[in-house]
Amino acid sequence: MAVQYYVAASLDGFIADADGGIGWLTSFGFDEFREHYTAFLSGVGAIVMGATTYEHVLRGGSWPYAETPSWVVTSRHLDALPGADLRLSADPIAAVQDARDTAGDADVWVIGGGRVAAQIADLELLDELHLTLIPVVLGAGTPLLPLSRPTRPLALLRRTPFESGAIELVFSLHAAG
Repeated sequence: MAVQYYVAASLDGFIADADGGIGWLTSFGFDEFREHYTAFLSGVGAIVMGATTYEHVLRGGSWPYAETPSWVVTSRHLDALPGADLRLSADPIAAVQDARDTAGDADVWVIGGGRVAAQIADLELLDELHLTLIPVVLGAGTPLLPLSRPTRPLALLRRTPFESGAIELVFSLHAAG
């Protein structure tokens, strides 16, 4: 079981453009990534996200993770979507620990925005970074992982190239140096 930040980013390290949009990402389509994503998702037993990601999902109108217990790290009250197995927590440590306990032998997916993932990484609770680099340069936007300090060297576990030029790199945050 691992706590994994599974995310796509531009070549210059942004997960959303300067306006918070991901049109640059969705323009690449999903078909070539579907099998890979489905395999990843099949190993997920719990999800942790921030309020901004949760609100983005809410705008979609339905909860795509109905079978998966999810934690939103926030200090605000948020409305829950019907069918969502959702818990709110102001404490990222408690959220990750509860998600780990609930996931059992499955993985915990840290989804969405870089701020919550960075908090979890800064607390040394993040085990793996699953980063799909998309062949586009944005120039500005939401950073991939705005840490408070540099990490140790990461260990590359595997890489998966895609026809579009995108490549997934999976790193362990604990295995190197």
